[in-house]
Amino acid sequence: MNIVILDGFAANPGDLSWDFLNAYGEVTVYDRTPEALVVERAAGAEAVVLNKTVLSRASIEALPDLRFVAVLATGFNVVDIAACSERGIVVSNIPSYSVSAVAQQTFAFILEFANRIGLHTGSVLAGDWVKSPDFSYQKAPLTELEGKTLGVVGYGRIGARVAAIAAAFGMRVLCNTAHPEKYPSAPVTFLPLDEMLPQCDVVSLHAPLTPQTDRMVNADFIARMKKGAFLVNTARGQELDEAAVAGALKNGKLAGLGADVLSSEPPAADNPLLSAPNVFLTPHIAWAAFETRKRLLSILAKNVAAFAAGSPVNVVNPLP
Repeated sequence: MNIVILDGFAANPGDLSWDFLNAYGEVTVYDRTPEALVVERAAGAEAVVLNKTVLSRASIEALPDLRFVAVLATGFNVVDIAACSERGIVVSNIPSYSVSAVAQQTFAFILEFANRIGLHTGSVLAGDWVKSPDFSYQKAPLTELEGKTLGVVGYGRIGARVAAIAAAFGMRVLCNTAHPEKYPSAPVTFLPLDEMLPQCDVVSLHAPLTPQTDRMVNADFIARMKKGAFLVNTARGQELDEAAVAGALKNGKLAGLGADVLSSEPPAADNPLLSAPNVFLTPHIAWAAFETRKRLLSILAKNVAAFAAGSPVNVVNPLP
């Protein structure tokens, strides 16, 4: 096969190797590809590997040799699935590779909010402790997690892992999910949002992006939350009405926000969350630990091998 990787840098900035693909044909790697160059660079390719590069219907129709699209992520909304299915092009994704990493990032936000390590480290290094009349001081309120209530929105693999970590901290865990009947033995209490939100000290989003969850955290959602709650989003940036969240941070309805994702990435300079108070933002890195990316590439290797053998796996599109 002629294999073209359109945007390999984020998954492999140089600390891993693409050599495992050489067994299946000629491999060309691009760090990044603007949409305008997709057709030019993928011309003649039978297999295209991409992460966030958009593969539109127009591009697919202009690539007659294309037979396989390997998405280097769990989400595959950057690919026109219908166009691929019409052509019989197999589209695979990488499921469940980042469960541990995203759950860890979720609690990094929660612990940062509770303990304010970064704030106090900055204060000490700026000389505040040297000048302090006391052996101990606080720059912001500190919080114990034990006894607090965590609300998990979405009880897939990541949501379930976050719930388990919360329980280990002694937190009470409530959950809202579309189909609670699928989890009859889950060690959490499932509730409708109307009942869950007013009880939660922390709300963490782990639902997939769907028409129902698009801008789900809006003014109405926030109004139902407990005053002073902390919101975490490691799911999809589009699940927040960012202006409404920024407003709630400014007026004190929300005590803080931890987010690894925004509605557009990179964000626009005027994104309201960039100037809101008590915001902890990271640049979509929950999936980016070395171990996580190594797992990502190992699953890609299995997807490519299975396609080459005629029995594709992790296929996300209907095929004729």
